[in-house]
Amino acid sequence: MLLKIAQVLTPEALQEARRVLTNAPWQDGRATAGTQAALVKNNQQLALGSEPAKALQQLVLQALERHPLFFSAALPKRVLPPMFNRYAGASNEYGNHVDQAVRYVPGSGQRVRTDISCTLFFSDPADYDGGELVIADTYGEQRVKLAAGDLVLYPGTSVHRVEPVTRGERLASFFWIESMVRSDEQRRLLYEMDMSLIRLRSEYGESEAAVQLTGTYHNLLRMWADT
Repeated sequence: MLLKIAQVLTPEALQEARRVLTNAPWQDGRATAGTQAALVKNNQQLALGSEPAKALQQLVLQALERHPLFFSAALPKRVLPPMFNRYAGASNEYGNHVDQAVRYVPGSGQRVRTDISCTLFFSDPADYDGGELVIADTYGEQRVKLAAGDLVLYPGTSVHRVEPVTRGERLASFFWIESMVRSDEQRRLLYEMDMSLIRLRSEYGESEAAVQLTGTYHNLLRMWADT
């Protein structure tokens, strides 16, 4: 499931993120890439463990916790601490690649299965040219370039790339989620049912049908979830 979620970051949070990124300690993005990905990765990343990275991780994770649509879509079990990248100048693209299936939380050794890949945009689309996130989907390639503060979730199994940035800079956060529901198909069904239940309640209140369907939703989640 490829899903765009608007306004994950408030204007105030975006302003704070941009302030933190001023004069940030960028380094070669290949430092965190696998063997294959390193051959096509040409960007910069915020140094892991740096104070700006820690501050921004807290900002992003708090925003995710407050967003009910994010929880409904991802059903997160573990979220890998967000990282942050920059595409600009000569370090401006990332060729076709697939994310590693398992990543390790820095400093802990904890493993996270990368069921869902996420990109949270910090830069306004008008401030840079190029930089589209291109995701190979069931229905062909999807080109994603969202407003600042918006998030896209997509299966970690997808081949994807970032097109060259030819003007300005593209700043974003990227991270992975291990979902309680491993199957992308099952997560999609649960998400669609949850959205339908919200509409049903808004139109008819807590009707008998809404209560019964809510029970079905939770029984399916109980059947499929690994907590």
